[in-house]
Amino acid sequence: MAAAGEKAAGAFRTIGEVSRDTGLPQHILRYWETRFPQLRPLQRAGKRRYYRPEDVALVRRLDSLLNQEGYTVRGVQKLLASETRAAPVPAAPVPVAGAPVDAASLTSIRDLLATALAQN
Repeated sequence: MAAAGEKAAGAFRTIGEVSRDTGLPQHILRYWETRFPQLRPLQRAGKRRYYRPEDVALVRRLDSLLNQEGYTVRGVQKLLASETRAAPVPAAPVPVAGAPVDAASLTSIRDLLATALAQN
């Protein structure tokens, strides 16, 4: 359980919260959204941004690559693109309409999804 004033680990974060947590200005986060297609926070009414935990992890990684490791924006774009191409997601088995679903097929689908999530 999160302490008073803190959000749960899986909770969405606003751009202000991500900015405070990472020490990055909000305009930098908005700029990165235009440069890195992998960074796509949810946008609600009024263009309010909500960052998922995986978005926050990507922001931290981008910050590390750009500000600590010395990559350029173009270099990080190439790095992320090569990682996406290098890790294809296996196709999930397609169930036949009306066919009974057994535990083994559900387990294999779960394992495929877990593998795909681990690669991202």
